[in-house]
Amino acid sequence: MRYPEVVTRSEWEAARTSLLAKEREATHARDALNAERRRMPMVEVPTDYKFASPAGELSFPDLFEGRPQLVVYHNMLMPGSNEPCQGCSLFGDGIGGSLAHVNARRTTFAMVSRARVSEIEGVKARLGWNFPWYSCYDTTFHDDFVTSQNARFGLSVFLHRDDRIFQTYFTTQRGVEYVGNTFSLLDVTPFGRQETWEDSPEGWPQEPTHSWERLNDEYDA
Repeated sequence: MRYPEVVTRSEWEAARTSLLAKEREATHARDALNAERRRMPMVEVPTDYKFASPAGELSFPDLFEGRPQLVVYHNMLMPGSNEPCQGCSLFGDGIGGSLAHVNARRTTFAMVSRARVSEIEGVKARLGWNFPWYSCYDTTFHDDFVTSQNARFGLSVFLHRDDRIFQTYFTTQRGVEYVGNTFSLLDVTPFGRQETWEDSPEGWPQEPTHSWERLNDEYDA
């Protein structure tokens, strides 16, 4: 086992200052990328997909839970399997125990798989997950949004406006690595974090930085 070089405090501070400048450049570059993403066009998609859940059949609009934005992680769990993909499970573990902060920004998160509800619920119980996870078994949802992109898993973002649904974003492979906490989930949506410092199109919902943040049990429904 090898370890970093041992140096003096002043040498370490110099190295840290140099790296910090590069980190700030990378942060500003990602801010610019997020601003470009918020200006992406969107494409209308069918609204007649049906999903299965422990509560019964749900429509596509139901998945939004009354919010305008929906982030969907397309989990690879297949029908007839109760063995989750390690990569998909790593992503799910990163979501955490509460989505209240994401929900407070007009955004809903859900997983969707081709596996049946009983298989999904078994994996959720095993891994201790409590976020929404629906079945698209016996529908073309996965094929239409994942397989069509030559992918096996991925992340889609949808916008619900009036009675129409639009897809605004899709990523897969390493593009999914940076998504998985409150801010990174919001960053892939068209509205973003909805804070005044962001470079967003005119008319986007925005509030002062951090002014919306609460403990996860203090948000208004």
